[in-house]
Amino acid sequence: QLQLVESGGGLVQPGGSLRLSCAASGFNLYYYAIGWFRQAPGKEREVVGCINVGGSSNYVDSVKGRFTISKDNAKNTVYLQMNSLKPDDAAIYYCAAGPDATYYSGTLCIYEYDYWGRGTQVTVSS
Repeated sequence: QLQLVESGGGLVQPGGSLRLSCAASGFNLYYYAIGWFRQAPGKEREVVGCINVGGSSNYVDSVKGRFTISKDNAKNTVYLQMNSLKPDDAAIYYCAAGPDATYYSGTLCIYEYDYWGRGTQVTVSS
């Protein structure tokens, strides 16, 4: 079965850190760009960042310097390290995989994503 599964969400205090994982099964993440997205209650889904096949990553301005995306091809897993978390970061976080060649030039992380995970909840509260 081809799927992505996110994990690592939870409750963290403002200023804290979490590392989310996006594990693939049934296909090899090596050949895909991976995007991270989030959706807070009452808000539209927004892109957080992405990493391409070559290992280059891009981020939305609101998380630059705080979030880092990395890839472990041996584990077929992509990570989203989130530091200095703020209440505004609270959301359901999703990962998605799309062929590297489908990138829409000039956009932030817009690919033709083939696979989506079901999401993991991140709550930032004291």
